[in-house]
Amino acid sequence: MNGPHVQINQVSPDGSHVDGKVWLQDAGTYTVLRLDLASGKFEVFEPYKIPRPNVYDVIPDSRNNGFFLVLGSEDVGRIDAKTGEIKIFKTPTVRSGPRRGMMDAEDRLWFGENNGDRIGMFDTRTERFREWPVPTAGAWPYDVTADKNGNVWTGGEYDDRILRLDPESGQFVEYLLPRGTNVRRVFVDNSTTPVTFWVGNNHGASIVRLEPLDAPAGTDSRR
Repeated sequence: MNGPHVQINQVSPDGSHVDGKVWLQDAGTYTVLRLDLASGKFEVFEPYKIPRPNVYDVIPDSRNNGFFLVLGSEDVGRIDAKTGEIKIFKTPTVRSGPRRGMMDAEDRLWFGENNGDRIGMFDTRTERFREWPVPTAGAWPYDVTADKNGNVWTGGEYDDRILRLDPESGQFVEYLLPRGTNVRRVFVDNSTTPVTFWVGNNHGASIVRLEPLDAPAGTDSRR
């Protein structure tokens, strides 16, 4: 894969124990790659013809099928681990801009709809979507992660708010950060009680830790 065109943007080894293969995403060509760890050989999957939209993230499910998020459209794609067949699914919101996310234990893909100002979820087993608009417009969620309690977390790329969603009720809790942060990748530590939220401050050369206190949904808390 050597060459000036290759820009490995995302490596997803979470399902490699299933078949010995690792999914990657090439931001130089907007293609999806798969590495066979035993042979060291790459496969290249091209979901789109040139010009291609921005294939931004690739995330495996429990069977190591590769799911990819397409920032340049409203697409969530699936590459079958056994056959290599590619299937495209459309979010309910047009031009939603799926960006980054994670697969939970039930093979539900959670992701930020960066252009749609929503949290999205694609149930890979039923092939159905759900969406939750953010309570304060202008957040532009970038990444999403789920915690051990079934809550879902994201951050506003442009409004410096951390959001916690209860998917069952649809209610959000908002945490307003004390300074400009430009939230990107988000992480939850499930070993603590309550869980602890972590994010890097892209504008402040620091790391932010948020220890949530239970509060009525929709309220702001400063940490």
